[in-house]
Amino acid sequence: MEPNKSLNSFCNYPQLERTTTIVLKIGTSILIDSDTNLLKSKWLKSFVEEVAELKKIGKNIIIVSSGAIALGRKILNLNSKKLELDEIQASAAVGQIRLAQAYETNLNQLNLNSAQILLTADDSHHRRRYLNIRSTMKSLLKLGVVPIVNENDTVATDEIKFGDNDRLAAQVALTSEADLLILLSDIDGLYEEDPHSNPNAKHFSTIQNITPKLLKMAGSTKSDNSKGGMITKLEAARISMNGGCEMIITDGSKNYPLTNFINGVSKHTRFVPRDDRAKLRKKWILSIKTKGNLFVDSGAILALRRNKSLLPAGVIKSSGNFQRGDAVEIISNDFEKIGQGLSGYSSIEVEKIKGCKTFEIEKKLGYPSRTALVHKDDLVLS
Repeated sequence: MEPNKSLNSFCNYPQLERTTTIVLKIGTSILIDSDTNLLKSKWLKSFVEEVAELKKIGKNIIIVSSGAIALGRKILNLNSKKLELDEIQASAAVGQIRLAQAYETNLNQLNLNSAQILLTADDSHHRRRYLNIRSTMKSLLKLGVVPIVNENDTVATDEIKFGDNDRLAAQVALTSEADLLILLSDIDGLYEEDPHSNPNAKHFSTIQNITPKLLKMAGSTKSDNSKGGMITKLEAARISMNGGCEMIITDGSKNYPLTNFINGVSKHTRFVPRDDRAKLRKKWILSIKTKGNLFVDSGAILALRRNKSLLPAGVIKSSGNFQRGDAVEIISNDFEKIGQGLSGYSSIEVEKIKGCKTFEIEKKLGYPSRTALVHKDDLVLS
Protein backbone atom coordinates (compact mmCIF):
# COMPACT_ATOMS: atom_id res chain seq x y z
CA MET A 1 0.00 0.00 0.00
CA GLU A 2 0.97 3.61 -0.53
CA PRO A 3 2.88 5.06 2.48
CA ASN A 4 0.86 6.62 5.33
CA LYS A 5 -2.42 5.32 3.97
CA SER A 6 -4.55 2.46 5.22
CA LEU A 7 -7.98 0.96 4.70
CA ASN A 8 -8.20 0.08 8.40
CA SER A 9 -9.07 3.53 9.76
CA PHE A 10 -12.55 3.79 8.16
CA CYS A 11 -12.46 7.49 9.14
CA ASN A 12 -14.50 8.76 6.18
CA TYR A 13 -16.81 5.75 6.02
CA PRO A 14 -17.17 3.92 9.37
CA GLN A 15 -19.97 1.75 7.90
CA LEU A 16 -17.30 -0.25 6.05
CA GLU A 17 -16.31 -1.98 9.28
CA ARG A 18 -19.74 -3.65 9.48
CA THR A 19 -19.72 -4.99 5.93
CA THR A 20 -19.01 -8.60 4.99
CA THR A 21 -19.33 -8.66 1.19
CA ILE A 22 -18.44 -5.69 -1.04
CA VAL A 23 -19.02 -5.36 -4.78
CA LEU A 24 -16.58 -2.99 -6.50
CA LYS A 25 -17.55 -1.71 -9.94
CA ILE A 26 -14.74 -0.41 -12.17
CA GLY A 27 -15.72 1.90 -15.02
CA THR A 28 -13.99 1.85 -18.39
CA SER A 29 -12.97 5.50 -18.07
CA ILE A 30 -10.83 4.85 -14.98
CA LEU A 31 -9.34 1.50 -16.06
CA ILE A 32 -8.59 2.24 -19.73
CA ASP A 33 -6.63 5.21 -21.11
CA SER A 34 -9.08 6.99 -23.43
CA ASP A 35 -6.31 8.15 -25.81
CA THR A 36 -4.53 4.83 -26.26
CA ASN A 37 -7.19 2.25 -25.22
CA LEU A 38 -4.49 0.60 -23.12
CA LEU A 39 -4.90 -0.65 -19.57
CA LYS A 40 -3.78 1.73 -16.81
CA SER A 41 -1.42 -0.79 -15.26
CA LYS A 42 -0.28 1.38 -12.32
CA TRP A 43 -3.86 2.15 -11.39
CA LEU A 44 -4.83 -1.54 -11.53
CA LYS A 45 -1.82 -2.53 -9.41
CA SER A 46 -2.77 0.02 -6.73
CA PHE A 47 -6.41 -1.09 -6.77
CA VAL A 48 -5.54 -4.79 -6.45
CA GLU A 49 -3.30 -3.98 -3.46
CA GLU A 50 -6.35 -2.43 -1.82
CA VAL A 51 -8.43 -5.52 -2.60
CA ALA A 52 -5.75 -7.65 -0.92
CA GLU A 53 -5.84 -5.46 2.19
CA LEU A 54 -9.63 -5.70 2.38
CA LYS A 55 -9.34 -9.47 2.09
CA LYS A 56 -6.85 -9.49 4.97
CA ILE A 57 -9.37 -7.81 7.26
CA GLY A 58 -12.03 -10.38 6.41
CA LYS A 59 -14.02 -8.79 3.58
CA ASN A 60 -15.41 -10.78 0.65
CA ILE A 61 -14.73 -8.89 -2.58
CA ILE A 62 -16.45 -9.15 -5.97
CA ILE A 63 -15.21 -6.99 -8.86
CA VAL A 64 -17.50 -5.95 -11.69
CA SER A 65 -15.16 -4.63 -14.34
CA SER A 66 -15.75 -2.84 -17.62
CA GLY A 67 -13.02 -2.41 -20.21
CA ALA A 68 -13.13 -5.54 -22.37
CA ILE A 69 -14.55 -3.82 -25.45
CA ALA A 70 -12.06 -0.95 -25.24
CA LEU A 71 -9.13 -3.37 -24.93
CA GLY A 72 -10.45 -5.52 -27.77
CA ARG A 73 -10.95 -2.68 -30.21
CA LYS A 74 -7.32 -1.64 -29.64
CA ILE A 75 -6.06 -5.15 -30.38
CA LEU A 76 -8.28 -5.42 -33.47
CA ASN A 77 -7.39 -1.91 -34.70
CA LEU A 78 -11.04 -0.82 -34.77
CA ASN A 79 -10.58 2.93 -34.67
CA SER A 80 -14.00 4.26 -35.67
CA LYS A 81 -15.87 6.04 -32.87
CA LYS A 82 -19.07 4.02 -33.33
CA LEU A 83 -18.73 0.26 -33.78
CA GLU A 84 -21.25 -2.09 -35.38
CA LEU A 85 -22.82 -4.75 -33.16
CA ASP A 86 -20.67 -7.56 -34.57
CA GLU A 87 -17.54 -5.43 -34.05
CA ILE A 88 -18.57 -4.76 -30.44
CA GLN A 89 -19.06 -8.47 -29.81
CA ALA A 90 -15.75 -9.35 -31.47
CA SER A 91 -13.98 -6.67 -29.40
CA ALA A 92 -15.57 -8.03 -26.23
CA ALA A 93 -14.46 -11.58 -27.03
CA VAL A 94 -10.84 -10.54 -27.64
CA GLY A 95 -10.67 -7.95 -24.86
CA GLN A 96 -12.23 -10.13 -22.15
CA ILE A 97 -9.26 -12.50 -22.27
CA ARG A 98 -6.82 -9.61 -21.80
CA LEU A 99 -8.92 -8.09 -19.04
CA ALA A 100 -9.24 -11.33 -17.07
CA GLN A 101 -5.53 -12.02 -17.57
CA ALA A 102 -4.61 -8.58 -16.19
CA TYR A 103 -6.66 -9.15 -13.04
CA GLU A 104 -5.38 -12.70 -12.61
CA THR A 105 -1.74 -11.62 -12.94
CA ASN A 106 -2.06 -8.79 -10.42
CA LEU A 107 -4.08 -10.82 -7.91
CA ASN A 108 -1.79 -13.84 -8.15
CA GLN A 109 1.17 -11.65 -7.25
CA LEU A 110 -0.58 -11.06 -3.92
CA ASN A 111 -1.47 -14.75 -3.49
CA LEU A 112 -5.14 -14.26 -4.39
CA ASN A 113 -7.08 -16.44 -6.81
CA SER A 114 -9.59 -14.98 -9.26
CA ALA A 115 -12.52 -16.38 -11.24
CA GLN A 116 -14.27 -15.06 -14.34
CA ILE A 117 -18.08 -14.83 -14.45
CA LEU A 118 -19.86 -13.55 -17.57
CA LEU A 119 -23.58 -12.77 -17.24
CA THR A 120 -26.56 -11.52 -19.21
CA ALA A 121 -29.75 -9.97 -17.84
CA ASP A 122 -31.53 -13.15 -18.86
CA ASP A 123 -29.57 -15.07 -16.22
CA SER A 124 -31.08 -13.06 -13.37
CA HIS A 125 -34.64 -13.37 -14.73
CA HIS A 126 -34.64 -17.19 -14.66
CA ARG A 127 -34.90 -18.40 -11.07
CA ARG A 128 -32.87 -21.58 -11.56
CA ARG A 129 -30.06 -19.72 -13.30
CA TYR A 130 -30.20 -17.05 -10.60
CA LEU A 131 -29.86 -19.69 -7.89
CA ASN A 132 -26.98 -21.36 -9.71
CA ILE A 133 -25.15 -18.03 -10.04
CA ARG A 134 -25.73 -17.24 -6.38
CA SER A 135 -24.52 -20.67 -5.32
CA THR A 136 -21.38 -20.35 -7.43
CA MET A 137 -20.59 -16.90 -6.08
CA LYS A 138 -21.08 -18.03 -2.49
CA SER A 139 -18.79 -21.02 -3.07
CA LEU A 140 -16.10 -18.83 -4.63
CA LEU A 141 -16.23 -16.34 -1.77
CA LYS A 142 -16.10 -19.14 0.80
CA LEU A 143 -12.94 -20.42 -0.92
CA GLY A 144 -11.35 -16.97 -0.75
CA VAL A 145 -11.56 -16.35 -4.51
CA VAL A 146 -12.11 -12.88 -6.00
CA PRO A 147 -14.78 -13.17 -8.75
CA ILE A 148 -14.33 -10.86 -11.74
CA VAL A 149 -17.74 -10.21 -13.34
CA ASN A 150 -18.61 -8.64 -16.67
CA GLU A 151 -21.55 -8.65 -19.06
CA ASN A 152 -21.30 -11.37 -21.69
CA ASP A 153 -21.32 -8.93 -24.61
CA THR A 154 -20.28 -11.67 -27.05
CA VAL A 155 -23.68 -13.39 -26.84
CA ALA A 156 -25.97 -10.74 -25.34
CA THR A 157 -28.66 -9.25 -27.58
CA ASP A 158 -30.70 -6.14 -26.80
CA GLU A 159 -33.41 -8.28 -25.21
CA ILE A 160 -31.06 -9.89 -22.69
CA LYS A 161 -28.54 -7.11 -22.07
CA PHE A 162 -28.07 -5.20 -18.84
CA GLY A 163 -26.84 -2.45 -21.17
CA ASP A 164 -24.25 -1.14 -18.74
CA ASN A 165 -22.17 -2.44 -15.88
CA ASP A 166 -23.70 -0.12 -13.28
CA ARG A 167 -26.97 -2.05 -13.38
CA LEU A 168 -25.06 -5.31 -13.69
CA ALA A 169 -23.10 -4.44 -10.54
CA ALA A 170 -26.33 -3.72 -8.66
CA GLN A 171 -27.78 -7.06 -9.72
CA VAL A 172 -24.56 -8.84 -8.70
CA ALA A 173 -24.74 -7.10 -5.31
CA LEU A 174 -28.25 -8.45 -4.72
CA THR A 175 -27.43 -11.91 -6.06
CA SER A 176 -24.36 -12.22 -3.83
CA GLU A 177 -26.24 -10.67 -0.87
CA ALA A 178 -23.59 -7.96 -0.59
CA ASP A 179 -23.77 -5.28 2.09
CA LEU A 180 -22.15 -2.58 -0.02
CA LEU A 181 -21.72 -1.62 -3.68
CA ILE A 182 -19.06 0.95 -4.60
CA LEU A 183 -19.09 2.46 -8.08
CA LEU A 184 -15.61 3.78 -8.86
CA SER A 185 -16.19 6.42 -11.49
CA ASP A 186 -14.66 9.53 -13.06
CA ILE A 187 -17.01 11.69 -10.96
CA ASP A 188 -17.15 11.91 -7.16
CA GLY A 189 -20.89 11.54 -6.74
CA LEU A 190 -24.20 13.10 -7.70
CA TYR A 191 -24.44 16.81 -8.50
CA GLU A 192 -27.41 19.09 -9.12
CA GLU A 193 -25.75 20.08 -12.42
CA ASP A 194 -22.82 18.83 -14.48
CA PRO A 195 -19.77 19.91 -12.41
CA HIS A 196 -17.68 20.10 -15.60
CA SER A 197 -20.00 22.83 -16.89
CA ASN A 198 -20.67 24.45 -13.52
CA PRO A 199 -17.82 24.11 -10.96
CA ASN A 200 -20.13 25.51 -8.27
CA ALA A 201 -22.81 22.85 -8.77
CA LYS A 202 -24.28 21.46 -5.55
CA HIS A 203 -22.94 18.03 -4.50
CA PHE A 204 -25.23 15.55 -2.73
CA SER A 205 -23.54 13.59 0.07
CA THR A 206 -26.50 11.35 1.00
CA ILE A 207 -29.55 10.18 -0.94
CA GLN A 208 -32.37 8.21 0.68
CA ASN A 209 -34.83 8.08 -2.20
CA ILE A 210 -34.49 8.07 -6.01
CA THR A 211 -37.02 10.67 -7.17
CA PRO A 212 -38.06 11.76 -10.69
CA LYS A 213 -36.33 15.08 -9.94
CA LEU A 214 -33.02 13.29 -9.33
CA LEU A 215 -33.37 11.28 -12.52
CA LYS A 216 -34.04 14.48 -14.44
CA MET A 217 -30.80 15.98 -13.08
CA ALA A 218 -28.72 13.07 -14.31
CA GLY A 219 -26.95 13.35 -17.64
CA SER A 220 -25.84 10.69 -20.10
CA THR A 221 -22.24 9.72 -20.77
CA LYS A 222 -20.01 11.55 -23.24
CA SER A 223 -17.38 8.80 -23.43
CA ASP A 224 -16.81 6.75 -26.59
CA ASN A 225 -15.96 3.62 -24.58
CA SER A 226 -18.41 3.83 -21.68
CA LYS A 227 -22.02 2.66 -21.99
CA GLY A 228 -23.35 4.27 -18.82
CA GLY A 229 -23.82 7.70 -17.29
CA MET A 230 -25.28 9.22 -14.14
CA ILE A 231 -28.76 8.01 -15.14
CA THR A 232 -27.62 4.38 -15.12
CA LYS A 233 -25.88 4.97 -11.77
CA LEU A 234 -29.14 6.20 -10.27
CA GLU A 235 -30.96 3.21 -11.72
CA ALA A 236 -28.30 0.99 -10.13
CA ALA A 237 -28.83 2.83 -6.84
CA ARG A 238 -32.58 2.16 -7.00
CA ILE A 239 -31.96 -1.57 -7.59
CA SER A 240 -29.46 -1.71 -4.71
CA MET A 241 -31.57 0.29 -2.28
CA ASN A 242 -34.68 -1.76 -3.05
CA GLY A 243 -32.65 -4.87 -2.22
CA GLY A 244 -31.27 -3.49 1.05
CA CYS A 245 -27.74 -2.87 -0.24
CA GLU A 246 -26.05 0.48 0.33
CA MET A 247 -24.35 2.07 -2.69
CA ILE A 248 -21.55 4.61 -3.04
CA ILE A 249 -20.46 6.68 -6.03
CA THR A 250 -16.94 8.04 -5.64
CA ASP A 251 -14.04 9.23 -7.76
CA GLY A 252 -11.82 6.31 -8.69
CA SER A 253 -9.57 7.98 -11.23
CA LYS A 254 -6.50 8.35 -9.01
CA ASN A 255 -4.27 5.48 -7.87
CA TYR A 256 -5.41 3.83 -4.61
CA PRO A 257 -9.05 4.89 -5.14
CA LEU A 258 -10.52 3.02 -2.16
CA THR A 259 -7.92 4.45 0.21
CA ASN A 260 -8.69 7.95 -1.05
CA PHE A 261 -12.40 7.37 -0.47
CA ILE A 262 -12.12 5.73 2.94
CA ASN A 263 -9.65 8.31 4.25
CA GLY A 264 -11.68 11.27 3.05
CA VAL A 265 -9.42 12.39 0.21
CA SER A 266 -12.24 12.14 -2.35
CA LYS A 267 -15.92 13.08 -1.94
CA HIS A 268 -18.72 10.59 -2.47
CA THR A 269 -22.49 10.19 -2.58
CA ARG A 270 -24.04 7.60 -0.30
CA PHE A 271 -27.32 5.91 -1.26
CA VAL A 272 -28.96 4.51 1.89
CA PRO A 273 -31.64 1.76 1.72
CA ARG A 274 -34.72 2.03 3.92
CA ASP A 275 -34.56 -1.56 5.20
CA ASP A 276 -31.68 -3.94 5.68
CA ARG A 277 -31.13 -6.79 3.26
CA ALA A 278 -32.28 -9.53 5.65
CA LYS A 279 -35.69 -7.91 6.26
CA LEU A 280 -36.27 -7.26 2.57
CA ARG A 281 -35.29 -10.79 1.62
CA LYS A 282 -37.71 -12.23 4.18
CA LYS A 283 -40.51 -10.05 2.81
CA TRP A 284 -39.68 -11.23 -0.71
CA ILE A 285 -39.69 -14.93 0.23
CA LEU A 286 -43.02 -14.56 2.04
CA SER A 287 -44.51 -12.71 -0.95
CA ILE A 288 -43.91 -15.62 -3.34
CA LYS A 289 -46.87 -17.93 -3.98
CA THR A 290 -46.00 -21.42 -2.72
CA LYS A 291 -46.05 -24.36 -5.12
CA GLY A 292 -45.96 -27.21 -2.59
CA ASN A 293 -45.52 -28.46 0.98
CA LEU A 294 -42.73 -30.22 2.86
CA PHE A 295 -43.84 -32.18 5.92
CA VAL A 296 -41.00 -32.45 8.44
CA ASP A 297 -40.27 -34.35 11.65
CA SER A 298 -39.67 -32.90 15.13
CA GLY A 299 -35.89 -33.15 14.77
CA ALA A 300 -35.97 -31.01 11.65
CA ILE A 301 -38.18 -28.42 13.37
CA LEU A 302 -35.73 -28.19 16.26
CA ALA A 303 -32.83 -27.74 13.82
CA LEU A 304 -34.67 -25.03 11.88
CA ARG A 305 -35.33 -23.10 15.09
CA ARG A 306 -31.61 -23.28 15.79
CA ASN A 307 -30.95 -21.47 12.49
CA LYS A 308 -30.02 -24.61 10.54
CA SER A 309 -30.93 -25.57 6.99
CA LEU A 310 -33.60 -28.15 6.20
CA LEU A 311 -31.96 -31.40 5.11
CA PRO A 312 -33.66 -34.23 3.21
CA ALA A 313 -33.30 -36.47 6.28
CA GLY A 314 -35.90 -34.39 8.13
CA VAL A 315 -38.56 -34.55 5.43
CA ILE A 316 -41.31 -37.14 5.88
CA LYS A 317 -43.32 -36.42 2.72
CA SER A 318 -44.09 -33.70 0.22
CA SER A 319 -47.03 -32.50 -1.85
CA GLY A 320 -47.46 -30.27 -4.88
CA ASN A 321 -45.56 -29.85 -8.14
CA PHE A 322 -42.57 -27.54 -7.80
CA GLN A 323 -39.17 -26.89 -9.34
CA ARG A 324 -35.87 -25.87 -7.80
CA GLY A 325 -36.19 -22.27 -6.62
CA ASP A 326 -39.94 -22.39 -6.10
CA ALA A 327 -41.41 -21.41 -2.74
CA VAL A 328 -42.71 -24.19 -0.47
CA GLU A 329 -44.39 -24.28 2.93
CA ILE A 330 -42.72 -26.28 5.70
CA ILE A 331 -45.31 -28.06 7.82
CA SER A 332 -45.21 -30.20 10.95
CA ASN A 333 -46.88 -33.57 11.41
CA ASP A 334 -49.66 -31.70 13.22
CA PHE A 335 -50.26 -29.53 10.11
CA GLU A 336 -48.76 -26.46 11.78
CA LYS A 337 -46.94 -24.11 9.39
CA ILE A 338 -43.33 -23.90 10.54
CA GLY A 339 -42.10 -21.59 7.82
CA GLN A 340 -41.70 -20.87 4.13
CA GLY A 341 -38.65 -21.12 1.92
CA LEU A 342 -37.15 -21.74 -1.50
CA SER A 343 -36.68 -25.38 -2.39
CA GLY A 344 -33.26 -26.55 -3.50
CA TYR A 345 -34.82 -29.52 -5.29
CA SER A 346 -37.80 -30.25 -7.53
CA SER A 347 -40.79 -32.17 -6.18
CA ILE A 348 -39.71 -35.23 -8.20
CA GLU A 349 -36.27 -35.14 -6.61
CA VAL A 350 -37.73 -34.63 -3.12
CA GLU A 351 -39.76 -37.82 -3.47
CA LYS A 352 -36.54 -39.71 -4.18
CA ILE A 353 -34.42 -38.27 -1.35
CA LYS A 354 -36.91 -37.60 1.49
CA GLY A 355 -35.64 -39.16 4.72
CA CYS A 356 -32.17 -39.74 3.22
CA LYS A 357 -28.88 -38.98 4.92
CA THR A 358 -26.56 -36.59 3.09
CA PHE A 359 -24.24 -39.33 1.85
CA GLU A 360 -27.21 -41.18 0.30
CA ILE A 361 -28.43 -38.32 -1.90
CA GLU A 362 -26.12 -38.86 -4.87
CA LYS A 363 -26.92 -42.58 -5.00
CA LYS A 364 -30.68 -41.92 -4.92
CA LEU A 365 -30.56 -39.22 -7.62
CA GLY A 366 -27.84 -40.71 -9.79
CA TYR A 367 -25.87 -37.44 -9.83
CA PRO A 368 -24.10 -35.19 -7.29
CA SER A 369 -26.15 -32.39 -5.76
CA ARG A 370 -26.34 -29.93 -2.88
CA THR A 371 -26.77 -30.83 0.80
CA ALA A 372 -29.64 -28.57 1.90
CA LEU A 373 -33.20 -29.05 0.69
CA VAL A 374 -34.05 -25.54 1.92
CA HIS A 375 -31.00 -23.45 2.83
CA LYS A 376 -31.26 -21.35 5.98
CA ASP A 377 -30.66 -18.18 3.90
CA ASP A 378 -33.76 -19.04 1.85
CA LEU A 379 -36.01 -19.72 4.84
CA VAL A 380 -38.41 -17.63 6.92
CA LEU A 381 -39.85 -19.20 10.07
CA SER A 382 -43.46 -18.50 11.10
